[in-house]
Amino acid sequence: MITRIIDRHHSNMRLDRYLRQSFSTESLSTLFAVIRKKKVRVNGVVAKAPLILNEGDLVAIYENLKEDNETSVPHSGWGSSATFCNPTFFKNNFQIALETEDFIIVDKPSGIDSQPGSGTRPKETLVDMLWQWGLNEKHDFKPTLVHRLDKETSGLLMAAIHGDVLRGLTKLIREHRINKHYFALVQGHLDKEKGTITTKLERSDSPQGAKMKTSDSSGKESITHYSVYRRFESMDLVKIKLETGRMHQIRAHFASINHPLAGDSRYGDYSWNRELRKEYGLNRLFLHSFKLEFEWNNQKYNVESKLPQELNKIIQTLSKTNS
Repeated sequence: MITRIIDRHHSNMRLDRYLRQSFSTESLSTLFAVIRKKKVRVNGVVAKAPLILNEGDLVAIYENLKEDNETSVPHSGWGSSATFCNPTFFKNNFQIALETEDFIIVDKPSGIDSQPGSGTRPKETLVDMLWQWGLNEKHDFKPTLVHRLDKETSGLLMAAIHGDVLRGLTKLIREHRINKHYFALVQGHLDKEKGTITTKLERSDSPQGAKMKTSDSSGKESITHYSVYRRFESMDLVKIKLETGRMHQIRAHFASINHPLAGDSRYGDYSWNRELRKEYGLNRLFLHSFKLEFEWNNQKYNVESKLPQELNKIIQTLSKTNS
């Protein structure tokens, strides 16, 4: 018999998912057979797959399953790596906007990938920096992103530092209870001071990379609210609030109404971007996540981030031209 006490990292987790994580070398068919044959008890009672575990629960498994060599902490603990991130990269780019006992909010610079993947530099992503910070702070759970930003987008991102917190914050994201606000500079003047873009979006993959395209039928519901913050001679600075969180949603939505974002190499206007580089020195996407609003454990949070220096400089220049 194998027994486990549920800790906070695994509380609020389904029993079947817990078994899959704790006995990852076993096949799914084996794990589900153990549950089906009533060989798993929680606090002495035969348990079914959908059961939600609570901290302190005693899980007893009446089967000789192969236990993982690592601890049962999510992500298999820290492993043997001495470092996760390039030290210079970490020092120059890791910025904490807010740190609590449950989560951390960081301010990501433009040009940094949220997570490792094909084409990313080893030990130079936001996830690498978060894991290095977690190791430095001696956390027993690898900080895990609750949401993501495109590589070219700067601003606020949240990461959970406990397993149960991760599941709770992810639930808030699914229920649209974390309000994400952005600043974007768009081409031309929008017809309305305030508006909502509701065009459905569908992912399209190609050798050049994934891209979102508008779709009236098979696309997913996508909702972007905006208001014009400042008007300049040939462009608008807009505040944006996302109701849904599709990949490239802001970029694809504004391109679909013929107001692409400044510096957008994927959905934008190539000639206009070239002019912006030459005249204003804009070498990145003008999109910044400047505010997160949400409630957690009966406490309201309103975290803000200033426009990065390179974007603020452009606004100052446009303001002088406008005066």
